[in-house]
Amino acid sequence: MGLAHEVTKRTRAAIAPFLLILMVAYFGISFVQGDRGLLAWIRLNDEIAVAKADLGEVQVQRALMEHRTQLLRPDGLDLDMLDERARSLLGFADRDEIVLYTSSN
Repeated sequence: MGLAHEVTKRTRAAIAPFLLILMVAYFGISFVQGDRGLLAWIRLNDEIAVAKADLGEVQVQRALMEHRTQLLRPDGLDLDMLDERARSLLGFADRDEIVLYTSSN
């Protein structure tokens, strides 16, 4: 009975530290790999950086479009821009003109 009693006593003494180690391991893994963990935070920061770069490109494109639109407004009409758009949309050209089409938006 001495050996069985000793094993039972040591097992009971080891249960609390073992459960504590399991809890620390569980929360440690969740901290690194969970939905709101460290790796998810790094991934989200990378996505934010890509989105900011895309935003910068879109803002530049928008500024160019706004500038071209401003040139076609009645209060500040640019005749060259009007002529360019009319020729582009309607396909008109004089007989002695050479028309070069480019793919600019």
